[in-house]
Amino acid sequence: MEFVPLGTTGLFVSRLALGAMTFGTGSGPMARLDEQAAHRLVGEALDRGVNFFNTAATYGAGQSEVILGSALRARRDEVLIATKVSGNTASSPVLNRLSRRHILASVEASLRRLGTEYIDVYLAHHFDPVTPLEETLDAFDTVVRQGKVRYLGFSSWPAWAAAAARGIQERNGWHTFCAAESYYSLLGRDLEHEIVPYCEYAGIGVLAWSPLAMGFLSGRYARGDLSAADGRFASYDAVPPFDLDHGHDVLDVVRDVAAGLGTTPARVALAWVLSRPVVASVLVGASSIAQLVDNLGAGELELSPDDVARLDGATAPRAIYPGWLRQAVATRRGRMGLPEETSRRIQL
Repeated sequence: MEFVPLGTTGLFVSRLALGAMTFGTGSGPMARLDEQAAHRLVGEALDRGVNFFNTAATYGAGQSEVILGSALRARRDEVLIATKVSGNTASSPVLNRLSRRHILASVEASLRRLGTEYIDVYLAHHFDPVTPLEETLDAFDTVVRQGKVRYLGFSSWPAWAAAAARGIQERNGWHTFCAAESYYSLLGRDLEHEIVPYCEYAGIGVLAWSPLAMGFLSGRYARGDLSAADGRFASYDAVPPFDLDHGHDVLDVVRDVAAGLGTTPARVALAWVLSRPVVASVLVGASSIAQLVDNLGAGELELSPDDVARLDGATAPRAIYPGWLRQAVATRRGRMGLPEETSRRIQL
Protein backbone atom coordinates (compact mmCIF):
# COMPACT_ATOMS: atom_id res chain seq x y z
CA MET A 1 0.00 0.00 0.00
CA GLU A 2 1.25 3.46 -0.89
CA PHE A 3 0.97 6.36 1.57
CA VAL A 4 0.89 10.07 0.73
CA PRO A 5 0.51 13.29 2.72
CA LEU A 6 -3.00 14.63 3.18
CA GLY A 7 -2.75 17.97 1.44
CA THR A 8 0.26 19.90 2.70
CA THR A 9 0.20 18.27 6.15
CA GLY A 10 2.55 15.68 7.60
CA LEU A 11 -0.32 13.20 7.98
CA PHE A 12 0.29 10.23 5.67
CA VAL A 13 -2.83 8.39 4.53
CA SER A 14 -3.15 5.17 2.55
CA ARG A 15 -4.08 5.79 -1.10
CA LEU A 16 -7.09 3.56 -0.57
CA ALA A 17 -9.27 4.06 2.48
CA LEU A 18 -12.16 2.00 3.80
CA GLY A 19 -15.49 3.78 3.96
CA ALA A 20 -17.83 2.55 6.68
CA MET A 21 -21.15 3.68 5.23
CA THR A 22 -22.26 0.05 4.99
CA PHE A 23 -21.67 -0.62 8.70
CA GLY A 24 -24.83 -1.17 10.72
CA THR A 25 -28.22 -2.65 9.98
CA GLY A 26 -31.74 -1.34 9.73
CA SER A 27 -31.03 2.37 9.32
CA GLY A 28 -30.30 4.09 6.04
CA PRO A 29 -30.19 2.78 2.45
CA MET A 30 -26.56 1.67 2.67
CA ALA A 31 -26.35 0.05 6.12
CA ARG A 32 -26.16 -3.71 5.64
CA LEU A 33 -23.27 -5.17 7.67
CA ASP A 34 -23.62 -6.34 11.25
CA GLU A 35 -20.78 -5.95 13.71
CA GLN A 36 -19.19 -9.33 13.02
CA ALA A 37 -19.15 -8.85 9.24
CA ALA A 38 -17.84 -5.29 9.56
CA HIS A 39 -15.04 -6.43 11.87
CA ARG A 40 -13.93 -9.00 9.30
CA LEU A 41 -13.89 -6.30 6.64
CA VAL A 42 -11.81 -3.95 8.78
CA GLY A 43 -9.41 -6.77 9.63
CA GLU A 44 -8.90 -7.55 5.95
CA ALA A 45 -8.28 -3.88 5.19
CA LEU A 46 -5.71 -3.63 7.98
CA ASP A 47 -3.94 -6.77 6.79
CA ARG A 48 -3.66 -5.23 3.32
CA GLY A 49 -2.09 -2.01 4.57
CA VAL A 50 -5.05 0.36 4.85
CA ASN A 51 -4.49 2.91 7.63
CA PHE A 52 -7.32 5.35 6.85
CA PHE A 53 -10.98 4.73 7.75
CA ASN A 54 -13.91 7.01 7.00
CA THR A 55 -17.33 7.27 8.62
CA ALA A 56 -19.91 9.88 9.65
CA ALA A 57 -22.20 10.61 12.57
CA THR A 58 -25.23 9.98 10.37
CA TYR A 59 -24.17 6.62 8.91
CA GLY A 60 -26.44 3.93 10.27
CA ALA A 61 -27.83 6.47 12.77
CA GLY A 62 -24.50 6.33 14.61
CA GLN A 63 -24.02 2.57 14.34
CA SER A 64 -21.20 2.97 11.84
CA GLU A 65 -19.07 4.96 14.28
CA VAL A 66 -19.74 2.47 17.08
CA ILE A 67 -18.84 -0.56 14.96
CA LEU A 68 -15.79 1.06 13.35
CA GLY A 69 -14.49 2.25 16.71
CA SER A 70 -14.78 -1.19 18.25
CA ALA A 71 -13.09 -2.81 15.23
CA LEU A 72 -10.10 -0.45 15.43
CA ARG A 73 -9.76 -0.13 19.20
CA ALA A 74 -6.89 -2.58 19.59
CA ARG A 75 -4.87 -0.77 16.90
CA ARG A 76 -6.01 2.80 17.45
CA ASP A 77 -2.49 4.24 17.55
CA GLU A 78 -1.71 2.78 14.11
CA VAL A 79 -4.75 4.05 12.21
CA LEU A 80 -6.44 7.27 11.15
CA ILE A 81 -10.16 7.86 11.57
CA ALA A 82 -12.16 10.47 9.70
CA THR A 83 -15.73 11.26 10.64
CA LYS A 84 -18.18 13.99 9.77
CA VAL A 85 -20.59 16.39 11.45
CA SER A 86 -23.72 16.85 9.38
CA GLY A 87 -25.01 20.18 8.23
CA ASN A 88 -28.34 19.35 6.61
CA THR A 89 -29.59 15.80 7.07
CA ALA A 90 -31.18 15.81 10.54
CA SER A 91 -34.88 16.39 11.16
CA SER A 92 -34.41 18.71 14.13
CA PRO A 93 -33.49 22.34 13.32
CA VAL A 94 -31.07 22.25 16.26
CA LEU A 95 -29.18 19.35 14.66
CA ASN A 96 -29.59 20.54 11.09
CA ARG A 97 -26.91 23.22 11.07
CA LEU A 98 -23.16 23.63 11.46
CA SER A 99 -23.71 25.81 14.50
CA ARG A 100 -21.21 26.09 17.33
CA ARG A 101 -23.66 24.27 19.61
CA HIS A 102 -24.12 21.39 17.19
CA ILE A 103 -20.42 20.99 16.34
CA LEU A 104 -19.26 20.96 19.96
CA ALA A 105 -21.96 18.46 20.91
CA SER A 106 -21.35 16.30 17.84
CA VAL A 107 -17.64 15.98 18.53
CA GLU A 108 -18.37 14.67 22.01
CA ALA A 109 -20.99 12.24 20.69
CA SER A 110 -18.67 10.92 17.95
CA LEU A 111 -15.84 10.45 20.44
CA ARG A 112 -18.14 8.39 22.67
CA ARG A 113 -19.40 6.24 19.82
CA LEU A 114 -15.92 5.69 18.39
CA GLY A 115 -14.50 4.99 21.85
CA THR A 116 -11.50 7.21 21.22
CA GLU A 117 -9.97 10.33 22.74
CA TYR A 118 -9.48 12.14 19.45
CA ILE A 119 -10.61 12.24 15.82
CA ASP A 120 -7.86 12.38 13.21
CA VAL A 121 -9.81 14.18 10.47
CA TYR A 122 -13.09 15.98 11.21
CA LEU A 123 -15.15 17.02 8.20
CA ALA A 124 -18.06 19.42 7.80
CA HIS A 125 -20.63 17.17 6.12
CA HIS A 126 -22.57 19.27 3.57
CA PHE A 127 -22.52 23.05 3.41
CA ASP A 128 -24.75 25.02 5.76
CA PRO A 129 -26.07 28.13 3.96
CA VAL A 130 -27.63 29.61 7.12
CA THR A 131 -25.03 29.49 9.90
CA PRO A 132 -22.35 32.18 9.48
CA LEU A 133 -19.07 30.68 8.31
CA GLU A 134 -17.27 32.47 11.14
CA GLU A 135 -19.34 30.58 13.71
CA THR A 136 -18.73 27.20 12.08
CA LEU A 137 -15.00 27.77 11.63
CA ASP A 138 -14.52 29.14 15.14
CA ALA A 139 -16.11 25.97 16.52
CA PHE A 140 -13.88 23.79 14.33
CA ASP A 141 -10.80 25.64 15.56
CA THR A 142 -12.00 25.21 19.14
CA VAL A 143 -12.21 21.41 18.94
CA VAL A 144 -8.68 21.26 17.47
CA ARG A 145 -7.29 23.46 20.24
CA GLN A 146 -9.08 21.27 22.78
CA GLY A 147 -7.17 18.27 21.43
CA LYS A 148 -10.33 16.45 20.37
CA VAL A 149 -9.60 16.79 16.65
CA ARG A 150 -6.27 16.72 14.80
CA TYR A 151 -7.10 17.92 11.24
CA LEU A 152 -10.05 19.58 9.53
CA GLY A 153 -11.83 19.25 6.22
CA PHE A 154 -15.11 19.70 4.37
CA SER A 155 -17.36 17.34 2.46
CA SER A 156 -19.37 18.28 -0.64
CA TRP A 157 -18.89 22.03 -0.28
CA PRO A 158 -18.88 24.43 -3.24
CA ALA A 159 -15.47 25.87 -4.09
CA TRP A 160 -16.48 29.45 -3.28
CA ALA A 161 -17.47 28.45 0.27
CA ALA A 162 -14.23 26.52 0.82
CA ALA A 163 -12.20 29.48 -0.46
CA ALA A 164 -14.13 31.93 1.71
CA ALA A 165 -13.58 29.65 4.70
CA ARG A 166 -9.85 29.51 4.07
CA GLY A 167 -9.66 33.31 4.06
CA ILE A 168 -11.56 33.54 7.35
CA GLN A 169 -9.38 30.87 8.95
CA GLU A 170 -6.15 32.56 7.89
CA ARG A 171 -7.27 36.04 8.98
CA ASN A 172 -8.14 34.75 12.44
CA GLY A 173 -5.16 32.44 12.86
CA TRP A 174 -7.48 29.43 13.00
CA HIS A 175 -6.61 25.92 11.85
CA THR A 176 -7.31 25.54 8.12
CA PHE A 177 -8.96 22.82 6.07
CA CYS A 178 -6.57 20.22 4.65
CA ALA A 179 -9.06 17.74 3.15
CA ALA A 180 -11.98 17.89 0.73
CA GLU A 181 -14.20 14.81 0.65
CA SER A 182 -15.78 15.02 -2.79
CA TYR A 183 -17.60 12.80 -5.27
CA TYR A 184 -15.15 11.83 -8.02
CA SER A 185 -15.50 9.09 -10.61
CA LEU A 186 -15.32 8.55 -14.35
CA LEU A 187 -19.03 9.38 -14.38
CA GLY A 188 -18.70 12.31 -12.00
CA ARG A 189 -16.03 14.82 -12.98
CA ASP A 190 -17.95 18.00 -12.16
CA LEU A 191 -15.49 18.91 -9.40
CA GLU A 192 -12.82 19.46 -12.04
CA HIS A 193 -14.49 22.77 -12.92
CA GLU A 194 -13.88 24.50 -9.58
CA ILE A 195 -13.10 22.16 -6.66
CA VAL A 196 -9.97 20.58 -8.17
CA PRO A 197 -8.33 23.88 -9.20
CA TYR A 198 -9.07 25.37 -5.80
CA CYS A 199 -7.71 22.35 -3.90
CA GLU A 200 -4.55 22.37 -6.02
CA TYR A 201 -4.09 26.08 -5.30
CA ALA A 202 -4.76 25.76 -1.56
CA GLY A 203 -2.84 22.53 -0.98
CA ILE A 204 -5.92 20.54 0.02
CA GLY A 205 -6.07 16.80 -0.53
CA VAL A 206 -9.18 15.32 -2.14
CA LEU A 207 -10.76 12.26 -0.56
CA ALA A 208 -12.76 10.74 -3.41
CA TRP A 209 -16.08 9.19 -2.43
CA SER A 210 -18.16 6.84 -4.60
CA PRO A 211 -15.31 6.32 -7.11
CA LEU A 212 -17.36 3.53 -8.72
CA ALA A 213 -20.46 5.73 -9.08
CA MET A 214 -22.34 3.81 -6.40
CA GLY A 215 -21.08 0.51 -7.79
CA PHE A 216 -22.17 1.11 -11.38
CA LEU A 217 -18.60 1.06 -12.70
CA SER A 218 -17.94 -2.33 -11.15
CA GLY A 219 -19.54 -3.73 -14.29
CA ARG A 220 -22.21 -5.74 -12.55
CA TYR A 221 -25.13 -3.99 -14.25
CA ALA A 222 -26.37 -4.97 -17.69
CA ARG A 223 -27.48 -2.36 -20.19
CA GLY A 224 -31.21 -1.82 -19.77
CA ASP A 225 -31.52 -3.89 -16.57
CA LEU A 226 -30.32 -2.32 -13.32
CA SER A 227 -32.21 -4.90 -11.26
CA ALA A 228 -30.06 -7.76 -12.51
CA ALA A 229 -27.55 -7.34 -9.70
CA ASP A 230 -28.04 -6.81 -5.99
CA GLY A 231 -25.87 -3.74 -5.55
CA ARG A 232 -25.87 -0.21 -4.22
CA PHE A 233 -27.00 1.44 -7.41
CA ALA A 234 -30.10 -0.70 -7.62
CA SER A 235 -31.28 0.45 -4.18
CA TYR A 236 -29.90 4.01 -4.11
CA ASP A 237 -30.18 5.35 -7.64
CA ALA A 238 -30.74 9.03 -6.83
CA VAL A 239 -27.09 9.71 -6.03
CA PRO A 240 -24.94 10.15 -7.97
CA PRO A 241 -26.96 11.19 -11.03
CA PHE A 242 -25.75 10.44 -14.55
CA ASP A 243 -27.16 9.56 -17.96
CA LEU A 244 -27.51 5.78 -18.09
CA ASP A 245 -26.80 5.44 -21.79
CA HIS A 246 -23.60 7.44 -21.39
CA GLY A 247 -22.79 5.40 -18.30
CA HIS A 248 -22.98 2.15 -20.22
CA ASP A 249 -20.89 3.62 -23.04
CA VAL A 250 -18.20 4.54 -20.53
CA LEU A 251 -18.46 1.13 -18.90
CA ASP A 252 -17.81 -0.48 -22.29
CA VAL A 253 -14.51 1.44 -22.48
CA VAL A 254 -13.65 0.50 -18.90
CA ARG A 255 -14.34 -3.16 -19.64
CA ASP A 256 -12.18 -3.02 -22.74
CA VAL A 257 -9.26 -1.46 -20.86
CA ALA A 258 -9.69 -4.04 -18.08
CA ALA A 259 -9.64 -6.92 -20.58
CA GLY A 260 -6.40 -5.61 -22.07
CA LEU A 261 -4.80 -5.48 -18.64
CA GLY A 262 -6.23 -8.77 -17.42
CA THR A 263 -8.00 -7.12 -14.51
CA THR A 264 -11.50 -6.09 -13.42
CA PRO A 265 -13.54 -3.02 -14.41
CA ALA A 266 -13.68 -1.91 -10.77
CA ARG A 267 -9.90 -1.81 -10.49
CA VAL A 268 -9.58 0.17 -13.71
CA ALA A 269 -12.17 2.73 -12.58
CA LEU A 270 -10.49 3.09 -9.20
CA ALA A 271 -7.02 3.30 -10.71
CA TRP A 272 -8.18 6.17 -12.90
CA VAL A 273 -9.28 8.15 -9.83
CA LEU A 274 -5.98 7.31 -8.13
CA SER A 275 -4.15 8.74 -11.16
CA ARG A 276 -5.56 12.23 -10.49
CA PRO A 277 -2.75 14.29 -8.87
CA VAL A 278 -5.08 16.14 -6.48
CA VAL A 279 -6.48 12.91 -4.99
CA ALA A 280 -4.87 11.89 -1.73
CA SER A 281 -7.05 8.89 -0.93
CA VAL A 282 -9.91 7.01 -2.57
CA LEU A 283 -12.71 5.84 -0.30
CA VAL A 284 -13.85 2.34 -1.13
CA GLY A 285 -16.91 0.76 0.37
CA ALA A 286 -17.60 -2.94 0.42
CA SER A 287 -20.15 -5.42 1.63
CA SER A 288 -17.96 -8.52 1.28
CA ILE A 289 -14.32 -9.56 1.62
CA ALA A 290 -14.15 -10.47 -2.08
CA GLN A 291 -15.38 -7.03 -3.09
CA LEU A 292 -12.90 -5.32 -0.77
CA VAL A 293 -9.97 -7.39 -2.03
CA ASP A 294 -10.87 -6.58 -5.63
CA ASN A 295 -11.12 -2.86 -4.89
CA LEU A 296 -7.87 -2.70 -2.96
CA GLY A 297 -6.15 -4.38 -5.88
CA ALA A 298 -6.49 -1.07 -7.73
CA GLY A 299 -3.58 0.20 -5.68
CA GLU A 300 -1.27 -2.19 -7.53
CA LEU A 301 -2.64 -1.36 -10.99
CA GLU A 302 -0.81 1.23 -13.07
CA LEU A 303 -2.68 2.49 -16.10
CA SER A 304 -0.64 3.36 -19.18
CA PRO A 305 -0.80 6.92 -20.56
CA ASP A 306 -2.81 5.54 -23.48
CA ASP A 307 -5.31 3.89 -21.13
CA VAL A 308 -5.69 7.09 -19.13
CA ALA A 309 -6.15 9.08 -22.33
CA ARG A 310 -8.90 6.70 -23.51
CA LEU A 311 -10.75 6.99 -20.21
CA ASP A 312 -10.27 10.76 -20.12
CA GLY A 313 -11.58 11.11 -23.65
CA ALA A 314 -14.67 9.03 -22.96
CA THR A 315 -15.62 11.02 -19.87
CA ALA A 316 -14.29 14.57 -20.25
CA PRO A 317 -16.85 16.98 -18.76
CA ARG A 318 -18.22 19.68 -20.99
CA ALA A 319 -16.71 23.05 -20.12
CA ILE A 320 -18.96 25.52 -18.32
CA TYR A 321 -18.61 29.27 -18.26
CA PRO A 322 -16.04 30.80 -17.89
CA GLY A 323 -14.13 27.61 -18.72
CA TRP A 324 -15.37 27.41 -22.29
CA LEU A 325 -14.38 31.05 -22.82
CA ARG A 326 -10.84 30.37 -21.60
CA GLN A 327 -10.65 27.41 -23.97
CA ALA A 328 -11.84 29.54 -26.89
CA VAL A 329 -9.27 32.24 -26.12
CA ALA A 330 -6.48 29.67 -25.78
CA THR A 331 -7.47 28.11 -29.12
CA ARG A 332 -7.42 31.52 -30.80
CA ARG A 333 -3.98 32.30 -29.38
CA GLY A 334 -2.71 28.98 -30.68
CA ARG A 335 -3.97 29.84 -34.17
CA MET A 336 -2.11 33.15 -33.92
CA GLY A 337 1.09 31.22 -33.30
CA LEU A 338 1.72 32.83 -29.91
CA PRO A 339 4.03 30.86 -27.61
CA GLU A 340 2.67 29.81 -24.25
CA GLU A 341 4.80 32.28 -22.26
CA THR A 342 3.60 35.22 -24.38
CA SER A 343 0.01 34.06 -24.04
CA ARG A 344 0.29 34.12 -20.26
CA ARG A 345 1.69 37.64 -20.27
CA ILE A 346 -1.09 38.83 -22.55
CA GLN A 347 -3.69 37.14 -20.34
CA LEU A 348 -2.31 38.91 -17.27
